[in-house]
Amino acid sequence: MDKQAVNITIYRWAGDWGPFHIKIPCGECALTKDIVLDTLNNELDGIPIELEIKDWLNEWWQPLLKGGWHAPIVMVAEKVISQGHALNRGVLTQAVIEAHCQQVPIVGQHIFGKQSCPHCQRAKTYLQQANIEYTYHDVITNPRALYEMLSRVKPLIDPKQPVTVPQIWIDGNYIGGADQLSAIVKQQVEPNTERGQCSMSVKQN
Repeated sequence: MDKQAVNITIYRWAGDWGPFHIKIPCGECALTKDIVLDTLNNELDGIPIELEIKDWLNEWWQPLLKGGWHAPIVMVAEKVISQGHALNRGVLTQAVIEAHCQQVPIVGQHIFGKQSCPHCQRAKTYLQQANIEYTYHDVITNPRALYEMLSRVKPLIDPKQPVTVPQIWIDGNYIGGADQLSAIVKQQVEPNTERGQCSMSVKQN
């Protein structure tokens, strides 16, 4: 098993337990499986995943220990994220990315921003002028980018502080303020004085 893989387990309405046998298939279980498979091929493409599909009645006590009792049950990294109805793929995407970010550090240079943010455009210009290559992630048009940004930023800042953009990583290290970014790009970076924590805020986090 890949140590960096995120484990997803689906418990479907099926199986046997002593004299009991589930004969009627569950339509929402089939939908949930198809949603998971399609999400893995699209929103979560490239993230290592270990997927298990189990018959609920055969192992009903396992999800019950985690709070899951009503199939279809979906667990990500041993946590129940959905039960009793067809899975919301956005919930799955967020849960998997959060688990992935806890296991796999970010590497290289990245800017998380949005098209309408003037500070994000300035951030790109600063890095370009410093000849720093980077990958840009639009958190509005790409839900995966939003979930990754929040998952990586929130553990690093005051939990009461709202998160805004741009959020920048250089050589895998989080840039916590305009002063830190100034030192890297070797020019004075105009701070973002708006409410919220970003990589161009007045004070380094």
